[in-house]
Amino acid sequence: MADEEVDLMPALEAARAGDQAACKDLVGNLFPMVAAIVHRHLPRRDQPEDLIQEVFIKMFQRLDQYRGDKPLAHWVSRIAVTTCIDHLRAQRRRPEWRRADLSEEQSNLLDNLDDPRGGPDPADALTARELVYDLLDRLKPQDRTVLVLLDLEQRSVREIAELTGYSETLVKVRAFRARRKLRSLFLELEPLADET
Repeated sequence: MADEEVDLMPALEAARAGDQAACKDLVGNLFPMVAAIVHRHLPRRDQPEDLIQEVFIKMFQRLDQYRGDKPLAHWVSRIAVTTCIDHLRAQRRRPEWRRADLSEEQSNLLDNLDDPRGGPDPADALTARELVYDLLDRLKPQDRTVLVLLDLEQRSVREIAELTGYSETLVKVRAFRARRKLRSLFLELEPLADET
């Protein structure tokens, strides 16, 4: 990361001076990281292109605020995470989620969870992943972000605190409450499996 940072500093200074080629260079270097963050934090049904562009717009608007005390990539990743949280916060959530909202594959996966012959088929991994993301979409944006960073990206509590601006204690509390809510959402679906 340090080698990448050294290479980006001249481009950063040139971009601050209004050099368009340097701006393109910054975007080219940071795009994979920003796109990965947005893809991990956005519900599957959303299109990430607009949000990725919004992250870069915010970055260029705030270039004069970057002091260089942290790596540029870290500073931009924090902008990306907070932009995702803001986007998720702005979306309206449906108050309830029913078994009928699931795809046929997801419903079949739930039906097979209690199968005494060994549970779900390993071929259902993609369906299970989709179900997990559907459940995550039902959480508050801040809680979803903390769980994605902690459990799916395997980041430390300290890293999450730095990325989100939360205290380490708040990260732990949000993760605990979000896991409890996920369990509750999942259990709401399970009894319906017996009714179908």
